[in-house]
Amino acid sequence: MKKFIEKFSLEGKKAIVTGGARGLCFGMAQALHDAGAEVVLLDILDVVEVSAKKMGESGAPVHAVKADLSKKDDLERGYQECLDKLGGHLDILLNGAGIQYRCPAVDFPCEKWQKILDINLSAVFYMSQLAGKTMLKQGYGRIINIASMTVYCASVLIPAYAASKAGVAQITKALSNEWAAEGVTVNAIAPGYMATELTENMKEVNPKQYDEITGRIPMGRWGKIEDLQGTVVFLASEAASYISGAVIPVDGGFLGK
Repeated sequence: MKKFIEKFSLEGKKAIVTGGARGLCFGMAQALHDAGAEVVLLDILDVVEVSAKKMGESGAPVHAVKADLSKKDDLERGYQECLDKLGGHLDILLNGAGIQYRCPAVDFPCEKWQKILDINLSAVFYMSQLAGKTMLKQGYGRIINIASMTVYCASVLIPAYAASKAGVAQITKALSNEWAAEGVTVNAIAPGYMATELTENMKEVNPKQYDEITGRIPMGRWGKIEDLQGTVVFLASEAASYISGAVIPVDGGFLGK
């Protein structure tokens, strides 16, 4: 009989992580790899090759694929290239790629709105759709989407980001409703306020908001990459086999205050 702790192992699993070249997504991909998974980092950035080489210095293989997820044809090509590198099998899809733009709603540029929706929302659906076709044939899969605190509170100066992440939460639930009975779980993580490249300019752009947010977090600090790694591995593992359609906050207690 398998020991319970062994259910957290991802040995032999195959994963795709979008936006995995750097930042939070690189950290989450690293956690999957550390747990034993073979990983493909899918990103538009040239540095994705360097990131994959760094991560793959030990353990299971790590691959790099470059694609523009805002363009559906390139997204489809990128997915197929990822799948080929994994030998046609996929256990885990982590939809982490995302962009941000801060601007008052009355001045928000249409092109910025569309680009954010294309990458943060449409790409999540299209990648999940492609992965779903693969996973449903297998009768097994784990899809993990990265949502945000804006699922629960929309904040200011980020109308497109807030709309996109609220949409991610609903896509998560909708796909879970269709696929959970077929062995494919779909969940989302809603990170709290994390110290990332997307948020580093908030101190300058809106210092009052930054101070208000920090003051509301019971742990008294913004999150770090390490704070997301355990939840990612858990949702990707057998230990979370009866969890689907959930949006799990990792927020330092922010929502409870």
